[in-house]
Amino acid sequence: MTGLRPGPGRRRPLTRLRLRGSVPPASGPVAPRRAVVANGAARPSERRGPERPDPDEAVRYGLRVAAGYAWRSVAVAVAVYLVFVALGRLHFVAISVFVGLLITALLRPLTDLLARRVPRGGAVAIAIIQAIVVVGGVVTFVATQAVGQFGRLIGQFATGIREIEVLLSGPPLRLPAGELNRWTTQGLAWLAENRGRLAAQAAGEASVVAELFAGLALAVFCSLFFLHSGERLWSWVLGQLPVRRTRWDAAGRAGWTAFAGYTRGVVIVAVSNATLVGIALFLLKVPLALPLTLLVLLGAFIPLIGAPIALWIATLVALAGRGPLTALAVLVLIVVIGQIEGHVLHPFIMSRAVKLHPVVVAVSVASGTVLAGIIGAVVAVPMVAVAWATFAQLRAMSALDDADAEAPDPRDADPPPPGTPVTPPTVL
Repeated sequence: MTGLRPGPGRRRPLTRLRLRGSVPPASGPVAPRRAVVANGAARPSERRGPERPDPDEAVRYGLRVAAGYAWRSVAVAVAVYLVFVALGRLHFVAISVFVGLLITALLRPLTDLLARRVPRGGAVAIAIIQAIVVVGGVVTFVATQAVGQFGRLIGQFATGIREIEVLLSGPPLRLPAGELNRWTTQGLAWLAENRGRLAAQAAGEASVVAELFAGLALAVFCSLFFLHSGERLWSWVLGQLPVRRTRWDAAGRAGWTAFAGYTRGVVIVAVSNATLVGIALFLLKVPLALPLTLLVLLGAFIPLIGAPIALWIATLVALAGRGPLTALAVLVLIVVIGQIEGHVLHPFIMSRAVKLHPVVVAVSVASGTVLAGIIGAVVAVPMVAVAWATFAQLRAMSALDDADAEAPDPRDADPPPPGTPVTPPTVL
């Protein structure tokens, strides 16, 4: 009965039934199971193709390196963007701390010199008080001179405009006589009538004045602690880093050296420009010579564009107060001082502290101006200088570490010459 093929209506014997997934008997070799397809042919149930490589190895090495650099660059760019967004939200605090760092960079040499004879706290107090007295005295003197000469400047401005009108009415322009004088008279009359209101509107904003003094107070407060205990603050910052502190200590000190050198270099260049401009304006008897000299001094802190803008303002004042010949002399002065600054002062003073190409400086100033206006133009170059100095120091230390890792240990024995038979070591 067991050998008969089951026909219609007959049951298959129980001995031939086997549940799917059950284990075949262990006795004897078992042939591989074959699956039946639609046409009745049999094929192996598992078809093994060529082994697929690892997905990372399937991508070319150059593409993997480029992708790694790409996403890391994006991450760094996002982090920098978030930092700038936070600084934009806290621009008052950021500007105050930046001014405090400027004060620290300028007064650090004087403080270190005084600290050799008096305690550190006394040296810091003496340096800060001297700076406040000098800056306050200069600003007060210049403001007094400007107020005293303002009325006389208006009269000289009218005289200069009439001389310009005479020149423009002749060949080759031949402008209508009296037109420029009428416009000038209307403008001067409006300024004379609204001078008090304009001055009150410019200086009467209580919030602006309060914010200015609060920012200066915060900057001086920060500079006090930077000068007194800057090393301890830096040691605390290094203690919070989870990386190699020696490397980042050297990188941070390189960045501070670049920032301090840039600040002192800018001050030297600014004082030099202002001195030359002040001497020339006094010799040419240009009105408001002292205020214009101070304007040139402040404008020099904005690279490339600050000093030329201040000198153009001085040219307009000379044109209004002394006539076109004096204005032409001041214009020549702009060219001469620009050549001295660009070919003598900057290469000699700034190249030792900040090694940035002029194109990098120009792009930094333009980017800072677009992003944050005048403040961005002032802080752009020192920030780029600090970033570049820090990166250069880290790169130099990485190269030094790689060289130390590849260098052989001097205590090791010299390798045998080529072709020498190698004796296996004796096992005791």
